Amino acid sequence: MKFYLGTHQPSWLARDLGVPLLVSHHRLAGRRTLPRASGPWALDSGGFTELSLHGHWRTDTATYVQAVRRYATEIGHLDWAAPRDWMTEPHVLARTGLSLRTHQHRTVTDYLRLRDLAPELPIIPVLQGQTITDYHRCADLYEHHGINLAALPLVGIGSICRRQHTYEVEQIIHALAHRGYRLHAFGAKVLGLSRYATHLASSDSAAWSFRGRHLPGCAPGHRSESNCLRFALAWHRHLTDRVPEITPPVDTAAGIPPRPGNSSQPPNSGPARTRPRRPRSNCTQGARHGQQRSTSSRPPGRTPTTGTRQPSPTSPRR
Repeated sequence: MKFYLGTHQPSWLARDLGVPLLVSHHRLAGRRTLPRASGPWALDSGGFTELSLHGHWRTDTATYVQAVRRYATEIGHLDWAAPRDWMTEPHVLARTGLSLRTHQHRTVTDYLRLRDLAPELPIIPVLQGQTITDYHRCADLYEHHGINLAALPLVGIGSICRRQHTYEVEQIIHALAHRGYRLHAFGAKVLGLSRYATHLASSDSAAWSFRGRHLPGCAPGHRSESNCLRFALAWHRHLTDRVPEITPPVDTAAGIPPRPGNSSQPPNSGPARTRPRRPRSNCTQGARHGQQRSTSSRPPGRTPTTGTRQPSPTSPRR
C-alpha cells in the first residue's frame, strides 16, 4: 500500500525525500513558477476547504482541467488528481444547503465532465456518502453512466477523514473492496489503517502538521513543528513502522539532519523544551551580572527609598 504524505509546502516536491506527497490545488494555483517533482505525488482538489468555507466551488471545471494539465506538464511525476467532488459531512451539507444525494450526483457529473475535457489526465473518481448504502448508491451512479470503476487504476473514498478509525468506515471499505475496486482512502491514518490497510491501494494524511501546531519547534527558527520537514518525515516513518502494509520510504533523505535525541522515539515524544527567559529591557549591564544598579539610572525626580515624587527644577508645582 502506498501512503502519500500530505503537505502544504510545494517546495518539498523538488526534494528527493523518498516519500510520495499529496499537495492541494490551493497551494499551487496562481504560482508563476512550479517546482519540478523529484518523485511521485498526487493532487488534492481542495474540495473540503472550498465547500466548508464558501459553500460552492469557485473554480469551474475548465479552469481546473487547465490547472491539472499544467501541473502534470511542469511539475511532472503526477500519479493522479482528485476531481471537484462534493463532500457529504453534515457540516458541509449545512454549508451548501444541499442534500446528500445532490452532492453525490454533482460529484459524478463533474467527474464525467472532467473525463470528457481531459481524458489523458489521471483524474480519479471519488465515492461520497455516509453509510454503506450511500457509497453503494454513488458507485451505482458511476456504473449507470458507463464508468467501470473496477477497471480503473484507483477509486477514491471521501468523507471518512474524521471517522476513519471507526467500525463503520471499516465496513464501508470492506464492501467497496469486495466490488473489485482499487481504493484510495482520503485522510486514513494509523488507527484506521490498522483496521483495513489490506483492502487499500493507497491513503494519505497531513495529520502531522495539525499535531505539530501544538509542539515547540525542534530548531531556533521553528516556532512550532507544523511546517517542519524533519518532523513530517519522522511522523511518516513512525506510521510505516506501525502499519506494515505501507510501502516503506526510499532511503534518499540522508541529507536531512536527524532529530536530536533518540530517533527511534515517536516525533516529539519527549518533554517540551522551555525557552530561555529574556532579560529585562530596563536593566543596566551591571544589573544583568548581579551588580547593584546605580541610583543614577533612575528617572529624575524619584527617590530610591520612598518612591515619592520630588519637585523637578524644570516642572512647575501643582
